[in-house]
Order: sequence, then C-alpha cells, then structure tokens
Amino acid sequence: MQQSRSPKDHTISPRRSSFDLRAALARDWHGDSAFRTAWFNALSMMVPYGERFFIDSVNEFLDEIDDPRLTSEVHAFLVQEANHLRQHRAVNKLLCDVRGYDMQAIEGPILRRAEWTRRKVPAIRRLAGTAANEHLTAVLVADMLRHDDLFRDADPGMAELWYWHGVEEIEHKSVAFDVYQAAGGSLKDRRLVQIFGTIFFLSGTFRILCLMLKHDGKLWSLHEWASGFKFLFVKPGLLRRAFVPYFRFLRKDFHPWQDDDRYLIDEWEAKRQSV
Repeated sequence: MQQSRSPKDHTISPRRSSFDLRAALARDWHGDSAFRTAWFNALSMMVPYGERFFIDSVNEFLDEIDDPRLTSEVHAFLVQEANHLRQHRAVNKLLCDVRGYDMQAIEGPILRRAEWTRRKVPAIRRLAGTAANEHLTAVLVADMLRHDDLFRDADPGMAELWYWHGVEEIEHKSVAFDVYQAAGGSLKDRRLVQIFGTIFFLSGTFRILCLMLKHDGKLWSLHEWASGFKFLFVKPGLLRRAFVPYFRFLRKDFHPWQDDDRYLIDEWEAKRQSV
C-alpha cells in the first residue's frame, strides 16, 4: 500500500555538519542587532525539544506504516532530526556559556510543557502537532532559502547553520504528515492542533527572546523592538511572508508537496560545492 506521497524521484539525505560558532555567539551576530540575534538564538533554544517531540511522536506510529518507501523516509527523517537536535543542543550550551544566559530558566517551562503534553495529549494529536509544526518550519525555511534578505549582514557561520537545517526540513517536510494520514488522523485534529501548536511555538520563542534581551539590558529598548517588528512583519517580513502558505495547512486536500520547492535544495547544494 502506497502511503508516501512525496515526489517519486525525491530522496532524503542526512548530512553531518559541524560549525565553529564560539566567536559569533559571543556577540550580536545578526547585523549587530540585539533583537534579530536574540530571535534566532531563541529559535535555536526551542529546536532540541521540538525535535525530540517530533521523533517520539512519529516513533509511536511505526506499526501503522505498510509502505517500504515511507518506512525508509521515516528512518531518514529520524536521523536528520536527531542530527539537528545534537547540533542545536551544542550551540545552545555554547551560547549560554559565552553570554551567561540561564539555561535552567530557559529550559524549565519547555520541559514542563513537554511533560504535560506527553501525559495529557493523545498520541494521535501529538502526531498531528508534529505534522503542523513541520509545515510551519518548512514554510519559514523555504522563505529563508528563497530570499537573501533574512541573513543579510549576519555571521556567515550562523547563516550556514540555519541553511543546513532548513534544507533538511524541506527534504522531510511530508514525512510526519504522511505518517499521520496512514495512522488515520482526522482533519479536525489537524486543524485544531495547528493553531495551538503555533501559539506554543511563538509564545515560547518570544519568552526566551525576552529573557535574552533582559540579560543583555535591551528588554526595554524601543529601538530594538521597533527594528524587530520591522524585521518580522514589514521588511523583510519573515512572519508576514509566511502568513498565506502557513494557512494552506487548513485545507482539506492539503499535502506538503503541493509546493515542490526542491529547487531550493539544489541551489544550496550548488553554492556549497562551489565554496
């Protein structure tokens, strides 16, 4: 039975990468902007817990997969997500070491929410949350790779970390969704969980961002918040540009590969080989 709906010639290829980021993490590496730097640093802090959640939620439904191709894609997905988890965990520890951020204060609410979700939310809804968050991630990273303005004036090493992560998110963007479909997940749960999952993701990111800005003495800087609002919603407008593709997830006939953006992977690979 065919359960994978990824393009017939598509492959998922885990890549091992390493980054020397100590010097960048010790400063405001994104154009000397405290807000933009804290935004991406906060996202990085969210990554290990998100990836662990995604891995666990998909693993619970391996018995529902009858399609050898989807089975192979799931295994590649798990390897990629585990690599992301390890890489960002190392980056996050280094960030806290060099800038003095309180890792316990950052991690505590995330860990408590993850434990509550594990105990209280049915497995199929956790899988729906994974599919929804994978869609949001795919939308954001596709925009990041499609335009050259999100990391303009940023440290090249930090930009490359996110490009590497983004390329692999595009590669496996349909895996959790296809597993959810194979497990008999409902449209109602898919829609409901997308809204709540996004609220958790954004509120968690902004909480960590505020902790970092407070530590750096920039929490009440009107300049930083104004420039941050412009970055997210005006120009380049990361969240503004994600608005329309994000809501495609609510469509009854939605599938992640309705937007075949694999050319972004090819372009990144070509640039990587030319360096």
